[in-house]
Amino acid sequence: MAEQEKETEQKMLKKSDIVTSFWLWMFFYVSNYNYERLMSHSFTHALTPVLKRLYGHDKEQMAAALQRHLTFFNVEPHFGSIIGGITIALEEERAQGKPVSDQMINGLKTGLMGPIAGVGDTLWQGTLTPILLSFAISISSQGNLTGVGLYILLMPLIMFTIAYKLWMNGYRMGRAGLQKIMGGNMLQKVMAIAQTMGGIVLGGITASFVTLSSPVTFSRGNSIFNLQAEVFDKLLLGLLPLLITLFTLQLLNRKMKSTTVLCVIVAIAGLGAALGIF
Repeated sequence: MAEQEKETEQKMLKKSDIVTSFWLWMFFYVSNYNYERLMSHSFTHALTPVLKRLYGHDKEQMAAALQRHLTFFNVEPHFGSIIGGITIALEEERAQGKPVSDQMINGLKTGLMGPIAGVGDTLWQGTLTPILLSFAISISSQGNLTGVGLYILLMPLIMFTIAYKLWMNGYRMGRAGLQKIMGGNMLQKVMAIAQTMGGIVLGGITASFVTLSSPVTFSRGNSIFNLQAEVFDKLLLGLLPLLITLFTLQLLNRKMKSTTVLCVIVAIAGLGAALGIF
């Protein structure tokens, strides 16, 4: 009985194992990135401290654990940290003799990596990055480089904090957390909120930094009719910047390369300036 309790205790993870595993993931998640398995080597490398604690006494079990995580894996690494935490919890349960199969562990990773990648990309690239950039560009445009420093400091600080919290919470929730995530519509709600917030932020950035106006005027007797002030601004303030933004979006939606779109915009601006339209 004492030997069994000792063996179970040896298969209990320490917080240092989980934290070390997290930092290995943060610093190596794109190491050996390849088209066959993408991030699986990085994920397996990150789990090494955990797997050594759980299976280090048995070479066959250790080899099987490493092999188990070398299957295809790809996710947004910061918000996808919750998968790492839940996976560690399942590995700990398995090592202690609970009914956790290879299919359950790999099914968890496969089932969550797609939805969470979508949520993570939306929250990071479509929400957080534009918000931070809007502050940085606004400050730096006035000749103050503090904006650049704030962006460089705040981006990793926020992302590392989010990733750490999700990694540790994923471990604490374990299998119950997996059921909570997959059983409800939590991901859909987060995605909807993120998309709405991202749209608002991008709209604000567009209104602040995209400028386009027309100097065209017409003479009417002794008065001068200004096309921009009398027509465009009265119809909708910022109408021309909005139109050029929607036109750019339309080109991008047609799968046109961003460099090609940039050339088209420069050509339109140059032609408009030459004709005196813009």
